[in-house]
Amino acid sequence: MTHPFVPQIIEIATPVATELGLELVHVVFHTNQSPPVLRVDVRNQQQDTGLDDCERMSHALEAALDVADIIPDAYVLEISSPGISRQLVSDREFISFKGFPVIVSTSPPHSGHQEWMGQLVRRDETAVYINQKGRIVAIPRSQIVRVLLDEPR
Repeated sequence: MTHPFVPQIIEIATPVATELGLELVHVVFHTNQSPPVLRVDVRNQQQDTGLDDCERMSHALEAALDVADIIPDAYVLEISSPGISRQLVSDREFISFKGFPVIVSTSPPHSGHQEWMGQLVRRDETAVYINQKGRIVAIPRSQIVRVLLDEPR
């Protein structure tokens, strides 16, 4: 079922995306999370949609939504693309996707687990840090095979 705010958000987000040379693909408001997550998928019609496109859309849409003031409570804005790579590699990606749900795969297993799921906190020279229900877990980079963005369920 579509959240009642979604049609208004689409009305605001469509011209913002168009102005940036992007196409609005999908909008969903996940109110079952705390804080709620507003996920907006965009596509660059001229080339592969990249992190820059998502960042530009995030800043522009955040400003437009603040002016419109239709969402009364705190929420998290996630801008994504159907074509964006799910694997995080660069420092910039780890900074941009802070707070996003991730799956960290390790080899050999770290503390008995080969897969770790949680919210991305940060990455430094020695470890990737994730938040698992309020508990911060440090996973040594030397054991990490890959870090993937997790799809919301």
